[in-house]
Amino acid sequence: MRTIDEDIKTGSFQNVYLLYGSENYLKQQYKQKLKNALLQPDDTMNFARYEGKDFNPLELIDVAETMPFFAEHRLILVEESEFFKNGCEALLKYIPDIPASTCILFVESKVDKRGKMYKAVSKAGRAVEFGEQNEQLLTRWILGRLKRENKKITQSVLQFFLTKVGTDMGSIDQELEKLLCYTLGREVIGAEDVEAVCTGQAANHIFDMVHAIGKRQQKHALSLYHDLLALKEPPMRILYLINRQFRILLDLKYMKKAGVDAKTMASNAGIPPFAVKRTLEQAACFTADELKQALSDGAELETDSKSGKLNEQIAVELFIIKASASAGD
Repeated sequence: MRTIDEDIKTGSFQNVYLLYGSENYLKQQYKQKLKNALLQPDDTMNFARYEGKDFNPLELIDVAETMPFFAEHRLILVEESEFFKNGCEALLKYIPDIPASTCILFVESKVDKRGKMYKAVSKAGRAVEFGEQNEQLLTRWILGRLKRENKKITQSVLQFFLTKVGTDMGSIDQELEKLLCYTLGREVIGAEDVEAVCTGQAANHIFDMVHAIGKRQQKHALSLYHDLLALKEPPMRILYLINRQFRILLDLKYMKKAGVDAKTMASNAGIPPFAVKRTLEQAACFTADELKQALSDGAELETDSKSGKLNEQIAVELFIIKASASAGD
C-alpha cells in the first residue's frame, strides 16, 4: 500500500496495477485513490470499466492503445475478471507493451500467484495484496478515526467492539458510523453504546450458537439459528460456519495441550489474537471426542442434504439438537 501512496505522491504511475485480496474495504479505497489521482472527477472520456469475465480482451487492448483526450492519462478499470485464475493470453502478451499514457487497474478477489498473469503484472507494474488486517493495525485505524471525531474509548471497550463486529474493515466502518451518531454530544464511547447499536456479524451469531450448544442450552441455540435464517443466511452456510468453529475449537485444544503460545494459536487457527482467550474458554465446554463427533455428524448431514435425503433447514436443526443434547455429557 505504501508503494501506491508513493506513486500518487510523486505522480509517477505504473502502467498496470493489480489490487487483490479479501479486505474489500481497503481494496476499494485504493482503487478510488488511484482513479482520483489519474483522472479529473468529471473525466469520462478517458475512463473505461470492464467487470466480470464475459468481455473481449481485444476490445480492452484497442481502448488502451487510444491516446488520452486532453489529459495525461487514460485509465482502464477491470474488476473480477478471473484472468489471474484462468489466464488471458492476449493480455499476457500485451502487458509489457502498454503505452506510457495508459494505466490498466485490475481489482480481483482471488489470484494465482504462480500464474503467468500475476508474474507479468508484478514485473511490469505493482501487484498489491489487501489481506485481513491484524489487531494492532485495526486498533490504530479505529483510534485515529475516533480522535478526528473527538471521541475517546477505553482498550477494553475497543476489544469488545472488535469482538462483536469482527475484523472486516467495511463492517467496522459501518458500525463506527452508527456509534458516532448514537453518541453525538458525548465524548466517551462505552460498552453499553456498543451493545446498544452495533450489529454482530454472522460469525458472532455462530460463536454464540456454539457456546449455547456447549452449555446445553438447546432452545437458545435453535433461536440463534432461526435468527440467522431470518437474516437470509443459507442453512448450508450456517452448517459450514458451525463446523468451522468446531474445527477451530478442536485445534485450539490440541495446541493448548502442546503448550503453544496464544499468538501462534491465533495464526494457526486463523482467528484474531484478541479472540484466543474467549475461544479457549468455549473449547473447555467440549471434550475432544465431542468435537470430533460433531464434525463427523456435520459432514454426514451435509451429504444427506445435498443428496436430497434431508431438507437443508431440517438437517441443520437436527445437528444442533443432537450436539446440544450430548455436549457436556
